[in-house]
Amino acid sequence: MSETSAPLPFKKLPWDSPRVCVVGDVMVDAYMWGKVTRISPEAPVPVVEVTRREQRVGGAGNVVKNLTTLGAEVDVISVVGDDSAGQDLTRLLATMCTPHLAVDPLRPTTVKTRVISGGHHVVRVDEESTAPVPANVVQEALERLHELLASPTPPDVVVVEDYDKGLMTLELIEGVLSACDAADVPVAVDPKLRHFNAYRGVALFKPNLKELNEGLSLGTPVHPENREAMACAVETLMDRLQCTRLMVTLGEHGTWMHAPEEGVHHAHVPAVPREIMDVSGAGDTVIAVASLLLASGVESQALAAVANLAGGWVCERVGVVPIPRQALESELSRVQLPHSALH
Repeated sequence: MSETSAPLPFKKLPWDSPRVCVVGDVMVDAYMWGKVTRISPEAPVPVVEVTRREQRVGGAGNVVKNLTTLGAEVDVISVVGDDSAGQDLTRLLATMCTPHLAVDPLRPTTVKTRVISGGHHVVRVDEESTAPVPANVVQEALERLHELLASPTPPDVVVVEDYDKGLMTLELIEGVLSACDAADVPVAVDPKLRHFNAYRGVALFKPNLKELNEGLSLGTPVHPENREAMACAVETLMDRLQCTRLMVTLGEHGTWMHAPEEGVHHAHVPAVPREIMDVSGAGDTVIAVASLLLASGVESQALAAVANLAGGWVCERVGVVPIPRQALESELSRVQLPHSALH
């Protein structure tokens, strides 16, 4: 193994206004802020006097928000319920992208409500269904994707955001991968455990370390400090999925990239030192930046380093904050690319 370092091959982000299609579970992130002044006489729980409410896009919607903030033109394909939350979510998404949302009257729109007092979460309430969507929703989603791929301005990359809320059935996954392969459009995937092994042949597969361990059902979890074990796990998953690039996010340990077709063998990109405030939304930022770099033809080590840089920037802020293009460009000089090879 040998290691040196080098700066990024570019000083500005290598895209203008790319087109991206996001397929995945969208949801409402709802917030209620208030004051706790007493304990309920009905049960030993705090009574929160609500002073403010807010709704934001969540799930795949946060990836959309990151992409839009970075200058992309975005279409999103998803499902909502026939309810007021679905209408609210549709309006929120329409302010930042072109939404293509099937309406399923048999399921609620996913809403995650956080009750906050004194800067602390008091409780979170989830309203959702994780049951697989019916065949007509799968068909509608695939029809929208085929229309986008056949349009005069097709997407430069398709991002699959699987939050395990029911949209990404095996039928939809197979249909998305087949359509994108036929159209020669790369697919980047942010997976969840249920269909972890279904995303075969994609251009970029991005699990985190926990998902890597769980996806491989490893009795003894691997750790990035154990390079041999980490490399073995990554190669096992790559052999199983036959993906072109496998990028594992490692939290404070940075990012691991394996892309043998590009000559990148187990490059471990360390995290840029940060004062971590809140990790919420960091994974969404990473996949958004990685997909834009993928569409721009950036080589894998630089892709991993810049995506990791963006995720770290988000962690320095409280709440789910997308990174603006100018902010990310101002950080590029902090990146040093390690050249690592394991044989």
